[in-house]
Amino acid sequence: MLFEKNDRILFIGDSIGDYDRERPVGDSADGWGTSYVADVASMLQAAYPAYRMRIMNVCTSGHQSRDLEKRWDEDVMNNRPDWVCMMIGINDVWRQYDCPDRPELWYGIEDYEAALCRMIEKTLPKVKGMVLMTPYFLEQNKEDEMRKTMDAYGAVVKKLGEKYGILTIDIQKMWDDFFSEGGLHPHAICWDCIHPNIIGRKVLCRTFLKAVGYEW
Repeated sequence: MLFEKNDRILFIGDSIGDYDRERPVGDSADGWGTSYVADVASMLQAAYPAYRMRIMNVCTSGHQSRDLEKRWDEDVMNNRPDWVCMMIGINDVWRQYDCPDRPELWYGIEDYEAALCRMIEKTLPKVKGMVLMTPYFLEQNKEDEMRKTMDAYGAVVKKLGEKYGILTIDIQKMWDDFFSEGGLHPHAICWDCIHPNIIGRKVLCRTFLKAVGYEW
């Protein structure tokens, strides 16, 4: 498995990982919240009790990549993680569509890529590694405008993963495959095509654990 004994594993992102996690840092079974991060953390500690891994959740609802960059020193570097797992970009895209009259809330793709590069370059020399996850939109019509924009932001994450040699999980493909295989509508997983219910959170958890080599 990717993680080793005594590793400190930190998850950072937006509401997909927040789900009422404890402030300032969710770092225990009572503090992880109820997102996929909590599922991942509990499964890791249940299957590898001798590893004594410490899993920290600093995901914050509503945040964009620029918000993560502003708090990177406090929430990431100061917690001295061995691994940083990041999924961000949903709000960078979403604000362009749910707030069309407030361009100050948008965060364009070039700014998004630059922010990710700065965070990655600041972090990689200080950690064992990172895990990147693409943002996603559960809309299955790939010609939908928000879906097309989200795919473009996801392509940036995959490009940077390749550039910096970082394990990258294509979460959008995960959802596409899941709905295709099951013949399901995205509303079976969530009402807004963004925030997964308990079933969707388990899908995210399973995909993450498979990617890091978890032994079932």
